[in-house]
Amino acid sequence: MAITHWTSPVEAQTASAPRLTAPLRSLAPPVAAVKPATPAPASPYALSVATNRPEAIYKQGEPVAFAIKLLNGQQPVENAEVSWTLSKDGVPPVQTGSSTLVNGMAIVSGHLDEPGFLQCRVVYHAPEAPDKPVTAIGGAAIDPLRIKPSMPAPDDFDAFWDTQKKKLAAVPMNPRMTPVNAPVKGVECFDVQADSVGAPVSGYFARPVGAKAKSLPILLTVQGAGVRSSSLNGAASFAGQGMLAMDINAHGIPNGQPEQFYTDLANGDLKDYRTRGRDSRDTVYFQGMFLRLVRAIDFLTSQPEWDGRSVVVFGSSQGGAQALAAAGLDPRVTFFAAGIPAMCDHTGVLAGRVNGWPKMVPNGADGKPDLKVVEAARYYDAVNFARKTKAPGILAVGFIDTTCPPSTVYAAYNALSGEKDIVNQPLSSHQVTPAANEAMRHAIKAHLDAAKPQEGAAN
Repeated sequence: MAITHWTSPVEAQTASAPRLTAPLRSLAPPVAAVKPATPAPASPYALSVATNRPEAIYKQGEPVAFAIKLLNGQQPVENAEVSWTLSKDGVPPVQTGSSTLVNGMAIVSGHLDEPGFLQCRVVYHAPEAPDKPVTAIGGAAIDPLRIKPSMPAPDDFDAFWDTQKKKLAAVPMNPRMTPVNAPVKGVECFDVQADSVGAPVSGYFARPVGAKAKSLPILLTVQGAGVRSSSLNGAASFAGQGMLAMDINAHGIPNGQPEQFYTDLANGDLKDYRTRGRDSRDTVYFQGMFLRLVRAIDFLTSQPEWDGRSVVVFGSSQGGAQALAAAGLDPRVTFFAAGIPAMCDHTGVLAGRVNGWPKMVPNGADGKPDLKVVEAARYYDAVNFARKTKAPGILAVGFIDTTCPPSTVYAAYNALSGEKDIVNQPLSSHQVTPAANEAMRHAIKAHLDAAKPQEGAAN
């Protein structure tokens, strides 16, 4: 990677691409990337970084120009100095520098000679508030469809999970359905508990009142990181659209409790669950979470109203990882939607890339990854569930997502062998934009519409 910067936006619009002389991977010694900082809410400054292509997609070795813009209110900030860092999706090697803005703008340029993401992080320290930096990030995809998983799946990946599912099958489901008030007209709702390995499935289940037998598709929604109740409104809303809908919480905990109940769990019994048991594949916390997905599908497919055809799983972040896991574990899943999925490419560090959330693999005192955790994490990598499923699906990815980095999401996407689509969000961090959410919902609807029997055909 090499850097060139201009201080004149007029020149930048007319100049040819700079000559770049040093590929990113050759930089040494690496410099630690600047950690993100949160700007003060009352700051009058607006700092932005964007590539010279709206789609922000480039080929290996192709120059990427990041346009930096700083405003104070609506006015460009003249002669301000900003510092910048270019990195490979937030990890070394990196290159740093500074630029003086002309008419509130400067351009930093670089390239990447391998598939991945080139990240530009910019920081401005206002003279009147030097201890409250303003930050912005830009991202560019470099041949993202060529990003490969950092490691192959374990040889016994399928055998391991087949064994876990046999343990689950030996546990009677014993479903308990407690009626609750429905927030949507024409829908009936239940608080459901169903026994599983360890904690039970705990969720809200909703269906249209008077639904006929074998008439409705299944939609299972799953949660992102944190500790909270299942969503009654979410399940009821999808049921109102003609589905057997269920939203389950991630931990098998009671629903509908006071907020303090979940806060106490998050600070107590479920604190740091993300890395619990990571020294062994048999004790990783997510084993129970993933098996509850299969048990939730057991419950839903046992309902007489299920049409016998469609099972969709939908979630984002940790929920996106669960959507991929459900599709890989359970062949009954016919479609999945995974927004900004977590738990992808846990072992990215071994390929010189960033690891996915929750950064399960730590580095030892020698700076090298803990190989015991590396081996355990591979059995819980969404990339390997993506390899396993044949179901069609859709993903969403944010190019400046530092929680579920885009290179990890593309590693999972490229491992999928079924019909697939991905929604690129070049200016998005760790969020699913309204447009991406709509694209995923549209894909779900299109799948369900296509699965309906033709008029006059037998159901």
